Amino acid sequence: MTARPAVASRVLLEEAPPETAETGPARELAAQASQLLREVRQQVATVVVGVDAVTEQLLIALLASGHVLLEGVPGVAKTTLSKVFARLLGCQYSRVQFTPDLLPSDVTGTSIFDRNTNDFVLRKGPVFCQVLLADEINRAPAKTQAALLEAMQEYQVTVDGQTLPLPRPFLVMATQNPVEQEGVYRLPEAQLDRFLLRIEMGYPGFEHEVNLLKLHGRPIAEPPAMFTPEMILGLQAKLQYVFGKESLYRYIVEIAEATREHPDVALGASPRAALNMLRCARARAVLKGRHYVTHEDVQAVSFNVLGHRLILRPEAEIEGRAVSDIVKEVLADVRVMETV
Repeated sequence: MTARPAVASRVLLEEAPPETAETGPARELAAQASQLLREVRQQVATVVVGVDAVTEQLLIALLASGHVLLEGVPGVAKTTLSKVFARLLGCQYSRVQFTPDLLPSDVTGTSIFDRNTNDFVLRKGPVFCQVLLADEINRAPAKTQAALLEAMQEYQVTVDGQTLPLPRPFLVMATQNPVEQEGVYRLPEAQLDRFLLRIEMGYPGFEHEVNLLKLHGRPIAEPPAMFTPEMILGLQAKLQYVFGKESLYRYIVEIAEATREHPDVALGASPRAALNMLRCARARAVLKGRHYVTHEDVQAVSFNVLGHRLILRPEAEIEGRAVSDIVKEVLADVRVMETV
């Protein structure tokens, strides 16, 4: 592979920004979010063990007002984790099991004839909620998957020519099985791009699996709700105040451009992907207790933000190249130099 020329070193200040009126909401958010991360991890651990990193990614998506795609083989607790996290949010929750015979109207709703009024009335589908679990989303054909496109991007649903807003906050947590398995449909690029993060869930480690057997050898109580819809909207509104230098914005754009110029990539990161990296980096910063973003936050979220958006060239796939390898190379090429 032809090596991409290294980008000139950047200077990113790592110290906190000067005190201004705008840093107040960010400081409040950082203190609150870091405490919530610890508490949410404790509650999730009462049902699912060994998923601290995944729990952090779910909170990043929640703060950044984005949707999550959980990918893994059957039986690694994707659905269980999603249901536990949904309970903690304290929001209106719906679950849809995607199957090959599922119709778009089964998700969005449809108009039915009411004999009492002698007119058609709208019967809303399960998408009219605040937290939607789309279980095994890639087991339904593309037509049914597309029923979520408008909802995920514009927070509204059009049914029989009538456009209805969705309640806020609105979060889609979708699970999917690897495309190598039978009976699954590959999600189109437009559908994948609606997801803020894609999180891979593998098998737990040996000790975690032993603890899992001990945990589920007795009745498990459902965790209590830790959030309210109003609380979530308040947290999301404060995220915009998290400080980032202009040099950090340039760093994000250079990462996006590097993916577009990479010789093994057919479709690189879009401007939406760059925006999502910034939002996720801000969310990670406050979860770490900081009210400002560093390049380490950007690097930490790059794999989950870009992993499902980059399309490799067929030749690269034949050679066994993986998207994670491309992201590593890009991060290595776009260098960062800390100030002394």
